Amino acid sequence: MEPLLPGAVRNTALITGAGRLASIGAGIARQLAAEGWDLVLAYWQEYDARMPWGSEPDDVVRLTAELEAIGAQVHTLPADLEDPAAAEQLLGEAVRLAGPLQGLVLSHAESVDSGILDTSLESFERHFAVNTRASWQLIAAFARHVTDDGGAIVALTSDHTAFNLPYGASKGALDRIVIAAARELGPLGISANVLNPGPVDTGWMDDEVRTAVTAQQPTGRLGTPADVAGTVAFLLSPAGRWVSGQLIKADGGFSA
Repeated sequence: MEPLLPGAVRNTALITGAGRLASIGAGIARQLAAEGWDLVLAYWQEYDARMPWGSEPDDVVRLTAELEAIGAQVHTLPADLEDPAAAEQLLGEAVRLAGPLQGLVLSHAESVDSGILDTSLESFERHFAVNTRASWQLIAAFARHVTDDGGAIVALTSDHTAFNLPYGASKGALDRIVIAAARELGPLGISANVLNPGPVDTGWMDDEVRTAVTAQQPTGRLGTPADVAGTVAFLLSPAGRWVSGQLIKADGGFSA
């Protein structure tokens, strides 16, 4: 990759779900920082704390230091996206701290497995609040703040369905919102795409799942956040901005 020339204008992206060193969001942040982007990282450690992998309170600080060492300017913002007011507050604060945004990467998620018969109303509503409503609000707020040069949106999705009802359904709704954004926000110079990375082990897999999924993967290995990051960086780049309104599977052939 070519280093930025002295005096070159740096772009800035907001990345959600970037609170853990092992996360896809962190992998994307590393790639963008290496390509000359400044970053605003959003996270919510209370979510990680109730998940099997647990919270690592130092991860945000360590990731920030890592990215700053590459040369990126980095701001970090906690955001409970279940709160109806949080998304617009997050986007507004990101612009206040970092200036106009050229990129929006939605890699946050509420993800708790349950099926049709055992999903609680509380869980269903929380999944749709975080994965769907907050994503729509962030996309709308991004569009309201974008400059005349436009910008790019990439949202991480999934093809989970059975036995993962609230997560899969809320991600399916997200897909439709992002594709609609490509059409509705195109006149503002905004591209919008959905990216399905397939199975990436960011700490949620146990040995049984890891073995089973690897056996289905044509590459013979699981995907990593770095594998996903390259595609996201391309979609945010000037070269990738003509790609819009697509659901892209960058999964190493897992879905083939």
